[in-house]
Order: sequence, then C-alpha cells, then structure tokens
Amino acid sequence: MRGYIRMVGLPMVLLFAVGQAPGYSREARSAAEMRFREAVVSPPELRAFLQAMPKGADLHYHLTGGAYAENLIISAAARGTCIDVNKLAAMPPPCDAQHGTQPISLALHDPDLNRKIVDAWSMRGFVADAGFTGHDQFFKTFSLFGNAVEPGVLVAEIANRAATERLMYMELMTSLQTPAIKQIASKLTWSDDLGAMQDKLSSLGIARIVDDAVSDLDLLDRERARILKCAKNNPEPGCKVELRYLMATNRTATPAEVFAQTVFGFMLAKKDSRVVGVNFVAPEDFPVALADYSLHMRILSYLESAMPDVRVALHAGELTLGLVAPEHLRSHIREAVVIGGARRIGHGVDVMYEDRPYELLRMLADRHIAVEIAITSNRLILGVTGEQHPFPVYRRFNVPLVIATDDEGVSRTDMTNELVTAVTGYGLTYRDVVNLERNSLEYSFLPGRSLWEDTTKWRLTSPCRESPKDRPSSTCTALLQSNKKAELEWRYERALEQFNSHGNRPSRPRIPGGHGSPGELAP
Repeated sequence: MRGYIRMVGLPMVLLFAVGQAPGYSREARSAAEMRFREAVVSPPELRAFLQAMPKGADLHYHLTGGAYAENLIISAAARGTCIDVNKLAAMPPPCDAQHGTQPISLALHDPDLNRKIVDAWSMRGFVADAGFTGHDQFFKTFSLFGNAVEPGVLVAEIANRAATERLMYMELMTSLQTPAIKQIASKLTWSDDLGAMQDKLSSLGIARIVDDAVSDLDLLDRERARILKCAKNNPEPGCKVELRYLMATNRTATPAEVFAQTVFGFMLAKKDSRVVGVNFVAPEDFPVALADYSLHMRILSYLESAMPDVRVALHAGELTLGLVAPEHLRSHIREAVVIGGARRIGHGVDVMYEDRPYELLRMLADRHIAVEIAITSNRLILGVTGEQHPFPVYRRFNVPLVIATDDEGVSRTDMTNELVTAVTGYGLTYRDVVNLERNSLEYSFLPGRSLWEDTTKWRLTSPCRESPKDRPSSTCTALLQSNKKAELEWRYERALEQFNSHGNRPSRPRIPGGHGSPGELAP
C-alpha cells in the first residue's frame, strides 16, 4: 500500500508525461484523474466511481458460473423445478416428498431454505476447513444447481448486469449439443492418426450437430431478445451488450471425447460468427486433465493447422504449489502458447513456477499474448492473493493484461469489484484502469481490424486519428462499418471521452459550520 500512496501522490504533470492518449483532453483527463484520486482513498467511493466508468469487455466468463443463486431459484421455481432438501441439488419435476424432493418454489417464502440453497450454490459465507477447501466448494456448486439453469434466462440476466456496469462486450464460455457429441465420440476409437479420426467424425455426422448448434444459438438470441424486450419501445439495457461465445471442451473427458468436442468447437466457429473461438474448461488439477494435458495441446495444434483462423484461449496455470505436485507447475502456460496456439491465457497463476519463467514472461509480452486476471476467483479457489499473485510481475514485464470475473455468480463478484480489488491491492492509477479496459477490447476475439496503430502509446490508426469522436470522417466511418472490433473500440473511446469530461464528480454537500468556515465544501 505504501507504493500505491507514492504513485497517487505524484504531481499531475508527471502522471500525464507519457504522451497524450486519445480520448483525453488535458482538462478532461484532469477531471477524471482528480476524481479518481479523491475516490481511491475510500473503497465505497472508488466503487461508485468505477461502477460509473465505461468498461470494455469481460473475456473470461463461464456462462453457467454467471448465475447468481437467488436468480436461479426464481427462474427454476417458475418452471416447477424441485430441490433435494438433503443434498440441496436441483432436480427435474415431478417432486416426490417421500424421497426428499420438494418444489424449489418453497425457497421463495422460506428464508432458511433460501439461505441454505444460496450458500450451497455459491461461495457466499464459505469457510474452508481441513477436509473441504474453497476449490472443493467452488466446483461442487455446478453439480448442485445444474438442473436449475435455463440458458436463455441466464444470458438475459448476464447481459443486463453487464449493461449496469457499462460493459460493452462479453465472450461467454459454454457448451452446446453435449449429449450428441458424447454419442458420436463413443463410436470413435482413439488413434494417434488425428486426420483419420476427424474423417470418422465426419462420417458419423458431426456437421449435422454443428447445424443443430447454430439453431441453439438462434434460440438463445430469441430468448434474450424476448426477455429483455429488445424489440419493444422500452428495451432493457442488456439489449445493447454485444455477446459472442467460446465453445468449451471438457478437459476431464476421454481423449476421444475431447477430440470430438474440440473438432465441433472449431467447426462451429468456422460456420457461425457468434462463436469466436474455443477454450478448455474444468479443473486443470483433475487427474485426467493433468495426465492428458500435452495430448490436448497436440489436438489443438493439429486443428489449428487445419483451421488457422479459429482463435484459441486456454485456461493454463490455474494451479499452485500444494494443489498439485511440483512437476505439474513447470510447463502448462508455455505448452498452451507454443503448442496449443493460445492467443490468451486464463489465470496464469503459476507462471513463476514454470521452467525459465522470465523467458516465458518475455515471450508472452513479445507475442502479445494477453493474460486474463481473475483476482477473486484465484483467491477463492487457489488461495492465491495479494503479494502472492503474479499480477504485478506480469505488469512489470509488460505482458498484456485484462481483468475478468470468471464465474461472477458463484464467486459473488462483478467487474467493478474486480477493478476495485485491483486498484486497492496493486496501486493502479486511473491510466492503468483505462489501459486494462482498452486491452479488454483489443485482445478480444472480435472480428476485424483494430482501431489502434500502437497499443503502447494508444495511437489511433490513421483513418480515425484526427476524427472527432462524435463525427468520424468518411474514411474512419468506412473502417468502423467494416470492422466490428474497431467499431466497439471507437464506441468505448467516445464513452470514455464523455466520462472524462466530468469524471463522475458528485455534487458536494456543504458542511453547516463545524471545522472550517460556514458553507465549507465537504472533502
């Protein structure tokens, strides 16, 4: 914290010395910067400031993990879902009181039952003991609330929450057509000849499953639009949030099923622009995930050679000493980048345990591989926090970073809380926060050309460099209309410019007497 005080205590002229970033005038930037400096000494005021600040994207977000348990109970009750009152697991109807299942709607009026369900389905109030850790509680929740999830309702909830935080874009990790993929994978005999295996999947009809997944995405879009009244006169704010998807492969499955899921994800990304890439999910420390890690990276390498325009983001290094044996901490991040072709790394907590860590850090920086930092998740699941977290190390080596919520519903967090934690824990300046938000769009998998020519000094590309934010030139407009990434980045810069013009400054109450003269402004 002492280092942080030194940073915010710098004269304003030094804070502005590294070139004039687009989206700022000197006066406008001063207003936002000064308000930030006032708010940063009070976490509640910092929360209000960052809540109002425009944000770019959340790029590491598990769709199912975004559900807040209270909302799951409400939507499940509307569908007649049951609850096993002993295991606190959601069950499909009909309910059977003799076998311990009751309508979950009882929890809408029974505060004790409601509390038990919410605590079981999330990290709320969890206290670890010798036999059950935060890691155990976190991953157990998904098996308990799975039958309560309604994907369309969940997408609408997530989009609305993102809008209230002024987020513009999200990449949601999810799985589609899982039973169908499992069925054809069961007919697949594993072979090191990946080409032959891919041909076998084609003969088994994987293309038809991809077509069915496109229909699933259509349904999700329609449900979101219906729930949020996007076609009505007064649509809800979540209608404006841009959503795309990453297809998730379960890394704890058999090799044949992992291959089938990953082929499916690549094919769907090729066919439907709403799917912008693939990722591998499930506990990285699970025995199968550890044993088959290098094999999974080879599968990705093979598919990327066949479909090089499909992007890959990977959970890698979501490990720490004690959770796994030391030998499992030595290579996962490097393999994810060098073999698996990852464009972004999720978590990357064990980076300093890897062989030749400083060489790895320089490689991540040189290749512009962004690391998705999930501070609350790492604290709850891994017990890694504060000075033990590599976030400052990544920053020192200029590795691109983005802030992510991971599973905001299960972890009981949101993007603003993640930013508050980063600012108060690691001494970030307002400029640092802006750079993280710009990174979140720059390192997204949105299609098209970037708005930026230089992301070190945040220098705009030439067609838009001299354009006013509210009146882009014809050449700039042409760039924005043909590049979704540039379009959202431009929208962010415009929102940031407006925010900077007043810095979210509240009206100050006057103190009637007391210290100082009558009518003195409150500090």
